[in-house]
Amino acid sequence: MTVPSLPVRLEAVIFDWAGTLVDFGSFAPTKVFVEAFAQFGMNVSLEQARGPMGMGKWDHIRTLCDEPAIASQYEATFGRLPTDDDVTAIYERFLPMQLEKVAQYSAAIPGAVEVLNTLRDRGLKIGSCSGYPRSVMDRVIERAATEGIAPEYIVASDEVPRARPAPAMALKNVVELGLADVAGCIKVDDTAPGIEEGRRAGMWTVGLLLSGNAAGLTLEEYRNLDAAGRDAARARANQELSGVAPHFVIDTIADLPAIITEIESRLAAGQRP
Repeated sequence: MTVPSLPVRLEAVIFDWAGTLVDFGSFAPTKVFVEAFAQFGMNVSLEQARGPMGMGKWDHIRTLCDEPAIASQYEATFGRLPTDDDVTAIYERFLPMQLEKVAQYSAAIPGAVEVLNTLRDRGLKIGSCSGYPRSVMDRVIERAATEGIAPEYIVASDEVPRARPAPAMALKNVVELGLADVAGCIKVDDTAPGIEEGRRAGMWTVGLLLSGNAAGLTLEEYRNLDAAGRDAARARANQELSGVAPHFVIDTIADLPAIITEIESRLAAGQRP
């Protein structure tokens, strides 16, 4: 017996923060990771620091410490490979540095405020989640609110049992926003773990190519790219996100409204993520 699928309407968009709504290029976490590891005698590049971006920050540090090139530096200094206790020590050094600097880097990404207003005008709810712990998120939220960014719901990585790429943060948004169906949600993110989070939660996913971690550009660098430079940056970012297969990719949040219209059309035609 075939059970007919119930109609689904688009209800909400759930956003990542750094590299998606604020902090063009996602520099607040990456630069602090580099500085924190340096205090333990390890030379970590920005490119290496960007690798696990999107995870909770303790998990991010654990992943970096598991990289042979980084682990060998730790072993040369301390005579052992980094344990979970060592990861916690790095995290505890990282956290106050992140708290000090996160607001400095968390300016709204151009177009973010206008897009959020457009979504609300279309009757959509705005949720969000982040790889930051709550203590850091509070600083980001405070800065973002001064620029008009204030989602209806926000969940931090330390407020669920398992953060990205597990679906818990995205699904907590579904519960707290009172949504009817995960297929009526869109997850927007600039990292592979964040896109995977949305897919595991059963949502539509939109990957950001040029504003976030995948491209790693400052706003000035982005604005100074010629057409060929943008194409090259898109190709690099597409390659990074391709493994988690976002349903759509766009350059920045400013390009999202057209995708909203497309997803609404697909839902009306009976399609699901």
